[in-house]
Amino acid sequence: MSTISAYQAGLAGIQSGIQGLNNNAAKIASTESLQFDADISQPMIHMISNKHQVQASAKVIETSNEMLGTILDIKA
Repeated sequence: MSTISAYQAGLAGIQSGIQGLNNNAAKIASTESLQFDADISQPMIHMISNKHQVQASAKVIETSNEMLGTILDIKA
């Protein structure tokens, strides 16, 4: 896997995670969830998963950038 494709995969992971966070936040904030007996546990659990996805994807981008920097240092 090249650093460019790793960077793109990391970026796609961040975008997907943020979209999931937004969707689950909307489910929690909906008027249906404001009812007394509403179960918001699943959206909350999914938000934690989305958070971890964004963090892991950011680490992929960070590592990709470090690898690219190392490659440039070696060639310079």
